[in-house]
Amino acid sequence: MKIALDPTPFHHSHSLLEFPKVVADLGYKYMQMTPHADFIPFFNHPKADDELVGQLKKACRDAGIEIASVLPVLRWSGPDEDAREAAVRYWKRAIQITVDLGVGTMNTEFSGRPEKAEESERAFYRSMEELLPIIEREGIDLLIDPHPDDFVEEGLAAIRMIRGVNSRNVGMVYVASHSFHMQNPALDIMRAAGDKLRLVHVADTMDHHASHGLRYITNPPGNPVRVHQHLKIGDGDVNWDEFFGGLKEIGFLDRENTVMVSSVFAENEKAEEVSRYQLETMKQYVQKVSL
Repeated sequence: MKIALDPTPFHHSHSLLEFPKVVADLGYKYMQMTPHADFIPFFNHPKADDELVGQLKKACRDAGIEIASVLPVLRWSGPDEDAREAAVRYWKRAIQITVDLGVGTMNTEFSGRPEKAEESERAFYRSMEELLPIIEREGIDLLIDPHPDDFVEEGLAAIRMIRGVNSRNVGMVYVASHSFHMQNPALDIMRAAGDKLRLVHVADTMDHHASHGLRYITNPPGNPVRVHQHLKIGDGDVNWDEFFGGLKEIGFLDRENTVMVSSVFAENEKAEEVSRYQLETMKQYVQKVSL
């Protein structure tokens, strides 16, 4: 298992090519590349050319770290056909960038729209028909997160969608801070996913169902919003003993092709302190459940 840092909290204080040194200085050996204006931005064509990709690869080598995963977020399941076709083109470039970086894992979101779930499912499988041959040819591990406000938000439903692709190259992401949107208990999802679960994001969140649904209040009541946070471990309601215990039970912690990512986005003003805390706390939980 690789333990990686998502450098999103450092996007406004450091340049893209400074991320590897930041990650190394914080004690991590691996980094996850998430959407960035100079790399693969949200929803649009990748902006990294071959020269920048080479510079990033060298920066990682110089810092003594590796990129564990590349995370594009594109509208590949969008019910709008023009947007979906564009997303497939963007995906092809994102895959090439990943291959050129020497990275074998990509993770992403289902995307699409929950109010148009049937149309989005058709779009998802249509995109996969075109992308899957490339993914399999390049040996990419493509892992998908049922993100709040995607057309697939529930954990077991996500596993069914992934099974439907019918490829060993496609698996699941479990984001701990999405736990209370996934409908099903964490252990049930992990056990059902088995070795399809190959990447997790570690961040805490409050249970928005708590206090009779009044933990968060939106006005007017009944707004179709999805509320969650990316807090450091211990600042929310996620059951971390269950989370890490479940990962141990399904063999996640003992496999070479799995990635555990610290993805705290709520405390940029303490990003260095929080990143070190996350690394130490994740290691402590891994050791605890491995005894």
